[in-house]
Amino acid sequence: MKTFGDWLASPWRRSLLAALAGALPVFAFPAPSLWWFAYVALVPWILLTRSAPTGRRAAYDGWFGGLGFMLAVHSWLVPSLSVFIVVIAGLLGVLWAPWGWLVRRFLGGVPSPRRGAAALLVLPSGWLMVELVRSWQGLGGPWGLLGSTQWQVEPALRLASVGGVWLLSFLVVAVNVAVAALVSVREVRVPAVAGLVATAAATSAAWVWSPRPDVDGSVRIAVVQPGVIAGDDSGVRRFDREEQLTRQLAGRHVDLIAWGESSVGFDLAKRPDLARRIAALSKETGADILVNVDAERSDKPGIYKSSILVGPKGLTGDRYDKMRLVPFGEYIPFRSLLGWATSVGKAAGVDRRHGTEQVVMSVGHGLRVGPLICFETAFPDMSRHLAQDGADVLLAQSSTSSFQNSWAPEQHATLAALRAAETGRPVVHATLTGVSAVYGPSGERIGSWLGTGASTTRVYDVPLAHGITPYVRYGDWPVQGSLLILALVCAGEGMRAFRLRRTAPRPLVPPARTVHESPARPGR
Repeated sequence: MKTFGDWLASPWRRSLLAALAGALPVFAFPAPSLWWFAYVALVPWILLTRSAPTGRRAAYDGWFGGLGFMLAVHSWLVPSLSVFIVVIAGLLGVLWAPWGWLVRRFLGGVPSPRRGAAALLVLPSGWLMVELVRSWQGLGGPWGLLGSTQWQVEPALRLASVGGVWLLSFLVVAVNVAVAALVSVREVRVPAVAGLVATAAATSAAWVWSPRPDVDGSVRIAVVQPGVIAGDDSGVRRFDREEQLTRQLAGRHVDLIAWGESSVGFDLAKRPDLARRIAALSKETGADILVNVDAERSDKPGIYKSSILVGPKGLTGDRYDKMRLVPFGEYIPFRSLLGWATSVGKAAGVDRRHGTEQVVMSVGHGLRVGPLICFETAFPDMSRHLAQDGADVLLAQSSTSSFQNSWAPEQHATLAALRAAETGRPVVHATLTGVSAVYGPSGERIGSWLGTGASTTRVYDVPLAHGITPYVRYGDWPVQGSLLILALVCAGEGMRAFRLRRTAPRPLVPPARTVHESPARPGR
């Protein structure tokens, strides 16, 4: 009778099981948003990998688990990239291969209590390095960081103000490691319990001692969401709809009006008639309007996505060009090599150009706004720098119209909660087609979401706060700490290998000599 271990002896079956285990954390992300599941979602993957017969097989378990994770978290990209998403997931899944090796190294077999305790630091550090590397914009950016599953948990948001989403990811993985050790390795149950207690203590300490944002005012910001408008003349009809909706804000005493990403499909320098219409709306409503232009510029070559502020007298001169573009969505990396992706999906036919610096805009009433465009809200460093530069409000302009029937709009909208908690600044997430959302300076939701079926406006009373969170002051210190831990692991492994070589038994018989008095060479 075959056992489960016999079934796992097949490399293909084991790889399939690893991919399925790696996909489990997707249920902790929106739209399912089972945030509590994140704390046990990695346990099956860890248990499988620790049982690998060799370090090489454990690395394969890490690789295929990473492939499953990337496919699940980015499943909404399938309509755009088709089978190419499998290629991308397979390449990025390799990043988890060293993590798989670490799982077996520290939890495999019958680990000592000391090795089990080390696993609670080493394995989260290894996971954090994977998140750090794949957060590079050229590899797709930090979409689907494990810590972002905790966007609606108040204690977790408080931790984010201390160490950013990186600290949340570290602690979530640490809890998974502790749970896996508790259910599978009796010898390390004491350090596993100690790890869970330490995590609870860290969360409690952050809750009690981390500084809270000092709310000292409010501002009224209106979001204009025109909804899905398709067709060859969609650019013109969308502008007309945005104009109609914005006119309804007259007399509402708003301080700023935000349109979504690509809300204007024409360069305003080439279309002064459109610029005049927006200026007239600004004068009628008594508020500056932040629009987003997706068009070829007249003053320099190329297509840019730009946040542009318009006042009652026309263009104010404040402009921010999107710096971090979506790979394949807004440009194709190494187009000469990967340009074929346009033939199997909806990859970018023309590369957009990127900006060079972030901008903080003054919109009157003493209000300073830091714009972000689309998936730039996934990058913690960008919102952190805007807070350091004096932004009172972070304003994200986005569009997920290509992914209306997927989990992408909800996932995107929740990223703003993490950025608010990290910086102690409110974040307004204004979209073309939903989900639009607003979060206060502690990451709490302000008002209700505008869903993907809405074509309307909404005014939010946004609380303002000042002061500097520990994350803004000290930056990505959890990442730096993880790098130090992994450096110590590498040093320890190097010393261990050196000791094994020195203590290896020497041959009792001296090597044979040739007629030329040199050692014999095997095979010669």
